[in-house]
Amino acid sequence: MSQSTVLTLMQNALFLALELSAPVLLTALVVGLVISLLQAVTQVNEQAVNFVPKIVAVALALILVGPWALQTLLDFVANLYSNLPNYIH
Repeated sequence: MSQSTVLTLMQNALFLALELSAPVLLTALVVGLVISLLQAVTQVNEQAVNFVPKIVAVALALILVGPWALQTLLDFVANLYSNLPNYIH
């Protein structure tokens, strides 16, 4: 296995990890920003007000994005296994 092949596989794996985690992380970011703005406007600084909506939003994002993420990951692994003989020299 050449060095360029290993680097390409690592790059693809890192991009896949970023692609799979982005929807959940962006959901938490947006919900956190909205809640923080609401807390600043209403001057309510309770930690549970910030924590609970984020957990609910992240759980909903995982439920909605989960099948797509699983299929994307399975496609990546299937592609990796099917090309394994090409990687080994």
